[in-house]
Amino acid sequence: MLRSHGRFEYSPITTRPDFSWPEGRRLAVYIAVCMEHFTYGEGGLGLSYSPGIPHPNTYNWAWREYGNRVGGWRLLELLQQQGVPPTVLLNTECYEHCPELVDAYRTAGTEFVAHGRTNSASPNELDESDEREMIQHVFETMSRNEGKAPAGWMSPGANPSTVTEDLLAEIGFTYTLDWPMDDQPTWLRTRGGPILSIPYPHEVNDVPMIALHHGTAPAFAEMMTDNLDELVEQSQHQPLVCGITVHTFIMGQPYRLRRFRQAVEHLVGLPGVWLGTPGEIASHYAGITAPEAALSGVVTT
Repeated sequence: MLRSHGRFEYSPITTRPDFSWPEGRRLAVYIAVCMEHFTYGEGGLGLSYSPGIPHPNTYNWAWREYGNRVGGWRLLELLQQQGVPPTVLLNTECYEHCPELVDAYRTAGTEFVAHGRTNSASPNELDESDEREMIQHVFETMSRNEGKAPAGWMSPGANPSTVTEDLLAEIGFTYTLDWPMDDQPTWLRTRGGPILSIPYPHEVNDVPMIALHHGTAPAFAEMMTDNLDELVEQSQHQPLVCGITVHTFIMGQPYRLRRFRQAVEHLVGLPGVWLGTPGEIASHYAGITAPEAALSGVVTT
């Protein structure tokens, strides 16, 4: 037997129980906007548009900062115009760095998902003690600023450690976006009891599509609309989730924003779609599908 993560067992989507999302809808869709802040002159900068430049890599830092100064505002305006409930994957350093942007999204009724302190560091680079301290700090910072505890988590750089889910459940998170392996929510086994995995888009995501695979703005919009159209058809047979992820400094660029707007307009006109947030999806699913008995056990990692 190959080594396993131990979080869940294999389950073909063709054998799952049937259910519906609110109002009898069959496809739940959320759009996540990544609001990130990077340290200047040290640490990681994620995928680079100028690889090989040593710190201080002003070019890459400033490219990302464009999202906080410009792109994030334009994306918020677009989502509000189209009536799409915003979801923000939030680096908590943004509370100090760009509070006006955070405030504007909060006023718009955004669900904030914890996305670490900064994308300059990922959980997989920390030992368990330091990772626990980081997650606890994020949990407390968001609870203080939002007046309620965050429910969801997405690791910076999509790079969780072997114990991230255990720490999340122990600290109080109820769902994670770190496991892009399904089109339906999945209960995960942890030391602290079950936690939900909500489907997250690895491909309908502007970082891999544009920064890694050099995709164009029209190609991203086409991929997004094709994915939605196909899932609308597939959802006639089984309830599904479609996440779409964009970053303020990538999709917030004017020429990409224009194509993205067209794709969002296509989304809001689709039949059978429930527009929500990952937290709303998690709450609905948890209310109708209890964790399997096996997932209530203790895991040793």
